[in-house]
Amino acid sequence: MTAAKASAHDLARPERLRVDLGDRSYDILIGRGLIAAAGEHMVPLLAKRHVVIITDANVAKLYLEGLTRSLEKAGVKVDSIILPAGEATKSFAEVERVTGLLLDMKVERGTTLVALGGGVIGDLTGFVAAITLRGIDFIQVPTTLLAQVDSSVGGKTGINTPHGKNLVGAFYQPRLVLADTATLDTLPRRELLAGYAEVAKYGLIDEPGFFSWLEANGIDVIEGDEAARRHAIAVSCAAKARIVGIDERESGARALLNLGHTFGHALEAECGFSDELLHGEGVAIGMVMAFDLSVTLGICPADDAARVQRHLASVGLPTAPGAVQGRFWSSERLVEHMGRDKKVKDGRIGFVLARGIGKTFHPAHVDLAQVTAILETAIAA
Repeated sequence: MTAAKASAHDLARPERLRVDLGDRSYDILIGRGLIAAAGEHMVPLLAKRHVVIITDANVAKLYLEGLTRSLEKAGVKVDSIILPAGEATKSFAEVERVTGLLLDMKVERGTTLVALGGGVIGDLTGFVAAITLRGIDFIQVPTTLLAQVDSSVGGKTGINTPHGKNLVGAFYQPRLVLADTATLDTLPRRELLAGYAEVAKYGLIDEPGFFSWLEANGIDVIEGDEAARRHAIAVSCAAKARIVGIDERESGARALLNLGHTFGHALEAECGFSDELLHGEGVAIGMVMAFDLSVTLGICPADDAARVQRHLASVGLPTAPGAVQGRFWSSERLVEHMGRDKKVKDGRIGFVLARGIGKTFHPAHVDLAQVTAILETAIAA
């Protein structure tokens, strides 16, 4: 189904995709109204009719009551834990607090956790599920575009530390992902744009036709066209499911999903993983720098790098560090942050680079002098 051909009948039915991982395979459902129908979709997967919904204070106001009602209507006992909103929640302190609350509730191995929220809640809940009672089930109900197309799929869970982003965690797959596109209607534009950066990433990795589609239709995705949004989410999830099915634990092809992330995570770390720079904003800037570095190395056409920058800027994403107002950037400090990245191997920083749009590869080990030069050029832009 393409966005152009989607009928009202098509949009009324959830789209179902499969993440193929043998006995740990699971479905991704995409469509409007899935939170209201959550009980119907979740009950067949529950080992025990008891779930604990983990969410944040912002999302709870909007969707906790509806999700609880749907599950209780299906005969499920529901408890909930509400956490502070924001990246700072992905911490050891919150993991300790949540696991303590779960043990106070006397959860059993048959209890299922439900992550209701964006990437922060999904990452933390998945990690808590992986370590509580040595592993209990969890289900993802992502409420942001970034979570729906990226962080809820693939089983990467974890928290941040002062040393860097997502440096503590586990590969632990959910039982189901319910992506209710109606939740995007309440998402601030800045959050939508941050998620859109991850959508664009899939086109840049190995689907140049999808990137061309985004150049023509990306603004419709952001402005709320239902068919365009659903198409973008479905293509993104299918791309990630395919890569995860090949390489679950990032020993090869999955590393391509980190396009722009080595740069982006360094920018986020310098901002203290705060709302000063959202993850997707850092990825957008990082992807521009990855393509610029590829041009500098003589492996990527300059026109392709220009297309990347032009498209991301056209929808309203930042494309250079200077977009963060009032922040002094140091190339030396950014390189230092990169040196702590979890993808460092034998002391060398690995980058995802591109031979063109849809032609990325990894690992690429680059002279740090060239990386510094790219950083300094970007900082001055």
